[in-house]
Amino acid sequence: MSVLNKYLPQFAVAPLTALIEQNQVHLKIVDERRTRHGDYRKNPDGSHGITINANLNAYRFTITLVHEIAHLVAFKKYGSAIKPHGVEWKHTFQQLMLPFLRPDIFPMDLLPVLARHFKNPKASSDTDAMMSVALKSYDPESDKSYIFELVQGSIFLGPNGRKFQKAEKLRKRYKCVEIHTGKVYLFQPNAQVTPLM
Repeated sequence: MSVLNKYLPQFAVAPLTALIEQNQVHLKIVDERRTRHGDYRKNPDGSHGITINANLNAYRFTITLVHEIAHLVAFKKYGSAIKPHGVEWKHTFQQLMLPFLRPDIFPMDLLPVLARHFKNPKASSDTDAMMSVALKSYDPESDKSYIFELVQGSIFLGPNGRKFQKAEKLRKRYKCVEIHTGKVYLFQPNAQVTPLM
C-alpha cells in the first residue's frame, strides 16, 4: 500500500489495494514500454501478474491498473475463451471503474471525459483521442506534440525515431510519409511525436 501512494491519487490507494489483495495479484511496476501502459498475464503456476509502467501520471495509472484487473476478473467469471477486450471485459471494466469515478479521485475536468469513455470503453485509453489528450494534460512538460496539432507538411520524429512528414487527414487518422523510404503510414490523431520543423 505504501508503494502505491507514490503512483495513485490518495483516495484510490485503499480500494485498489483491496482489489489487488482480493484477486491475489502480483503487481510489478516497470520502466516505460512504448507499446503498452500495462498488461495482465496468468502465470504457468496459476498466479496472476500485472505490470504497469512507472512513468504514468496518477490518473492514467489508476485507469490502467483497473483495466488490467478487469482482465483477470473477466477471465475468472466468464472463462478464458472470451475475447480480451470483448463484451465481458467491457462490462467488468465498467463495473470495477465505477466506484473510482469521483471528484476526490479524479479532477472535475476529467470526470465528464471519463464518463463518456466508460459508456463503451476501448481496448486502450490511447485509442480514445479525447480521453488521451485530457489525461496527457496531467503529464509533466515534454517536447512532444500530438499529430493533430501539427500543420500539414510538418516534419517530425515518430516514437520509433524515424522521420516523417505529415500529409492529409483521412477519416480518423493522418497519412504520414516516412522521409527515408517514402512509405505511407497512418497515425492516430493523438499520437505523440517530436516536431522537427
